[in-house]
Amino acid sequence: MGCLEEDRVGLLHLKSFLTISIPSLTAYNSDYDLLPSWIDHEKSYCCGWERVTCNSTTGHVIELSLHNLMQDLHLYYERGKYYEELPWLLNVSLLEPFKELRSLDLSSNAIDGCIRDEGFEKLSTLRNLENLNLGYNLFDDNSILQSLGAITSLKTLNLTWNMLEGYFPAEELVTLRNLNTLDISSNSYNGTLPNQGFERLAVLRNLETLILDGNNFGYSIIPSLSNLTSLMTLSLSGNMFWADHERVNAEGTFERLAVLRNLKTLNLDRNNVDDMSIIPSLSGLTSLKTLNLAYNDLRGENYGEGWKMLSRLENLEKLDLSHNYLNDTSFLQSIAAIKSLKTLNLKYNELTGSFPTKVLANLSNLEVLILAGNHFGGRLATQEFCALKKLEVLDLSYNYFEGILPPCINNMTSLVVLDISDNQFNGNASSSYVEASGTSLEYIAFSYNQFVGIFSFKLFANYSKLEVLGFNGQNNKVEIETEGSMGWSPLFQLKIIQLSNCSLNKLTSSIPKFLLVQHKLDIVNLSHRSLPICLNLPKLEHLYLQGNKFTGSIPKVLFNSSSLLTLDIGDNNFSDSISVEIKQLQALKVLLLSGNRFTGIIPNQLCLLRMIRIMDLSKNGFSGTIPQCLHDIYFGKTAAPSFDYFSGKADSINLFMGSTYTYKGFSNGDVDTYAYLEYVDVEVEIEFVTKYRHTSYKGSILGYMSGLDFSCNNLTGGIPPALGQISSLHALNLSYNQLIGKIPITFSKLALLESLDLSHNSLSGEIPSALIDLTFLEVFNVAYNNLSGKVPDMKAQFGTFEKSSYEGNLLLCGPPLDKSCSKGKESDPTPTQSSNEGDRKWYEIDPMVFHTSFSATTSTGSSFKVPAASMVGKGSKGLTFAPIFFFNWDTWIMAYILVDGGRSKW
Repeated sequence: MGCLEEDRVGLLHLKSFLTISIPSLTAYNSDYDLLPSWIDHEKSYCCGWERVTCNSTTGHVIELSLHNLMQDLHLYYERGKYYEELPWLLNVSLLEPFKELRSLDLSSNAIDGCIRDEGFEKLSTLRNLENLNLGYNLFDDNSILQSLGAITSLKTLNLTWNMLEGYFPAEELVTLRNLNTLDISSNSYNGTLPNQGFERLAVLRNLETLILDGNNFGYSIIPSLSNLTSLMTLSLSGNMFWADHERVNAEGTFERLAVLRNLKTLNLDRNNVDDMSIIPSLSGLTSLKTLNLAYNDLRGENYGEGWKMLSRLENLEKLDLSHNYLNDTSFLQSIAAIKSLKTLNLKYNELTGSFPTKVLANLSNLEVLILAGNHFGGRLATQEFCALKKLEVLDLSYNYFEGILPPCINNMTSLVVLDISDNQFNGNASSSYVEASGTSLEYIAFSYNQFVGIFSFKLFANYSKLEVLGFNGQNNKVEIETEGSMGWSPLFQLKIIQLSNCSLNKLTSSIPKFLLVQHKLDIVNLSHRSLPICLNLPKLEHLYLQGNKFTGSIPKVLFNSSSLLTLDIGDNNFSDSISVEIKQLQALKVLLLSGNRFTGIIPNQLCLLRMIRIMDLSKNGFSGTIPQCLHDIYFGKTAAPSFDYFSGKADSINLFMGSTYTYKGFSNGDVDTYAYLEYVDVEVEIEFVTKYRHTSYKGSILGYMSGLDFSCNNLTGGIPPALGQISSLHALNLSYNQLIGKIPITFSKLALLESLDLSHNSLSGEIPSALIDLTFLEVFNVAYNNLSGKVPDMKAQFGTFEKSSYEGNLLLCGPPLDKSCSKGKESDPTPTQSSNEGDRKWYEIDPMVFHTSFSATTSTGSSFKVPAASMVGKGSKGLTFAPIFFFNWDTWIMAYILVDGGRSKW
């Protein structure tokens, strides 16, 4: 049945309202067609429109998925702040026509209220509405809860990531007798009023899931939660239970939860828990299946009896103790008594010595074992270790294990994930355990060990499920054999392949043929390898080809990778200009082109890559002016998603809290069995020079970094003042160019700037005193320009900068420089001369000055000219010289400007 007329008209009215009410749509793209399939045409049936689901029998609309309506404009929500401060008001009345509506999703839309102060009580006329998602918006008034309390049909209410604060008014929701799930996580609630605590929700007999993560609740709410006896899931992650002011009366508090006999999942991670008494206090939750105590301060010395009580949890299947400070493995004796355990996560603790595999051999149901990031060493005990027949995930990474892997791993036919990276395993890379292991493997990581010999991809020929393969950092001691003499066609389709610092096919020069048929790749890392490039990977998201010997132009086939997020082709021999086709990489967030031989102007098409966070074009031969339009690029400011590579869907990169590729691509859909998916991470890593250091950014820090580096080129003209509008920039480097004009006063608006290098140019005028407002600035360098006047006062961060930040500017004065800014005429002090000083020639250069500037110049390996102001020195008899160097790949040309009494000579 087609959609009903009243529903169709209602949808068109709703679209019309949204189009004119969402400020982002007109502010950023007046031509943007919101909900394009929603058209007023007699042959357009609303049940086929995007984001609409109808009842197949009645034709009524039953579901509206109106989340993130601005997604095509890349205006997402992250960490509680919208990328644009463009809130809007919802007209709830426009939803009333949909009488059979069951599910309404309005999340991630910057809604901060309702027009005419209408509340959501108008939705109470929708008798079938069961699911309402208002998460990731800007609601900040607790009165919304009162209006929501009128929708008595609700079963699921989601208010996560809003701006609600103060005391949580639980009494406003007591009318929701059908409520099953309540999520108020990631707001700023800090408690409840007396007699209005969570015990008021005890009347909600159907309430099974309560999510309170990321608020400021203290331990005092725990007693009131003990009244919610119907709860099956309670999540209290990231609250204030063990804050200093809460510690005094906290002892024994969690014992009150023992009455929750139906509780199956309890999350207490990220609460700074350091009181080991919490372990026995939870032992009464005998129905518990999942216990999460990760990211706390548990240490566990001499607490054996407490751990023994944990063994009473006879139904426990998943135990997460990761990211604590446990350093004594004796507690594993008690853990081993929990026969039902399927997942044990001990990642990133301080456990040392040999791993007690004999103890854990008793856990015959164990499916996931994660020991990464500890200090375990020695060889793995073969017999006991391989008794874990049901093991599906084995993560031993970042430890000190050595020797060869137990051959009995061949018999672990259920193994899906095998990660032994960053250890000291050794032996022949093509050991039989790899070839004989079960074809269930989907994720294999051998990186950074001590393997030698030849490793053949043909070993994986029958691995139809293989999706991730990592073999980085073997220091070229492993030769990767990608093709056999007769060739082969793999059954797998990889999503991630990492082969940096390995030798690939030394006897051939062609790209591995099996890569040419890998159409699902998300990450390709072939850095520091010598391979021609002819990949056509439309789904590629991360490409690392740094440090190879590639020449010519950027292959145009790369511009077809519309999903590309990271492009690192630095330190190659690419040349020519940047093609205007680069504008097709609209999703790009990291562009690293440094250390090549690119020439020509920096094209304005780069400004169309608005999602860029880090752009490095340094050490090339670019000429012309700096594009005026660079301020159109977000560089991580609030209008652009911050490495939010994942949207939470399967097979996509989820870097919401940073830059870890959370692999979610396993073929088995059993959520309970494969609950470990959240643990399987591949870190996305990029290298960027800031604060004079080559720094590798990965993990959560990458989500905060933003930078622009145009240093060591031939750029001319002035610095566009519009660069000062990129308010979120952390690093800006324009050094070693031929820039002229003044330092823009707008740079004082770069409030987050940590590193600013404008040295070795021909900038003139005064240094803007307003720059002292840059409170995060750690590196400031304007040396070797033509600047004049007084340097900024030595206040705040500028009090930390030494004279080296200003040297080479003859007309600058004031501390920390030796030259005074006194208005009276002063003669320069006569330099102290050595006995041979008078014999020096005017063209004799101070070796230190020459070496420093020459090294800085030659290290770039590019064609650029160092301007006169960049290398100024004094010869004998008070003569001043300023040499100019021209480097044209193979030849250095040097000329001197001699200044004698105001006259210049060549």
